[in-house]
Amino acid sequence: MSHPQNILFLCSGNSARSILAEALATTLSHGRLIGYSAGAKPTGAVHPMAIELIQSMGYPLEVLRSKSWDEFGCEGAPKMDYIITLCDSAVGEECPYWPGHPSTAHWGFPDPAAVRAGDEAMLHAFKQVEMGLRNRIELLMDLPMDKLDHLELKEQLDSIHQRIKLGE
Repeated sequence: MSHPQNILFLCSGNSARSILAEALATTLSHGRLIGYSAGAKPTGAVHPMAIELIQSMGYPLEVLRSKSWDEFGCEGAPKMDYIITLCDSAVGEECPYWPGHPSTAHWGFPDPAAVRAGDEAMLHAFKQVEMGLRNRIELLMDLPMDKLDHLELKEQLDSIHQRIKLGE
C-alpha cells in the first residue's frame, strides 16, 4: 500500500466496540490503517472500560469521542476505504451515503457495556471483544489490499469474521 487506508467502524452507540476497533486498527497497523469510529445513535460518551483498554494501547485518549456517522458522509470528511459494522442493530440501520464506495463488512460482537453481572464480568466482556477485534484486524492487515478488486476485498472482509467466529 502506498498510502494509509481509512477504516470506519460503526456501532449504534459508538461508546465501546467501535471505539476499541478505531484504536486497535490505528495502533496495530503502525500507520497502514487509520481507524475511525461512529454510531447511528451515539451515546455522547466513551465507556470508561473502553478508555482503560485503549490507554494501555498507547492510543491518544484526547481523540476519542462518541460521534454520529453523519460526520463521515459529509463533504470534507475523510474518504473511507473500508466500513465495518460491529453490532447487529447498526448493520440494519439505513446508512448515510459513503463517498468512494468503500468495501463493507459486518463483524458482529455482543455489546460489552450491556453486561450487568458486575464489573469483573463486564471487563471480561470488554477484553473478549478487544481480542476478537484484534484477531480480525491482524488478518485484515495480512491481506494484499492493493491487489484485490472491490468484490474480492468484500469477500475477504466477510471471510475474516467467519473464519475467526468458527474458531472461537
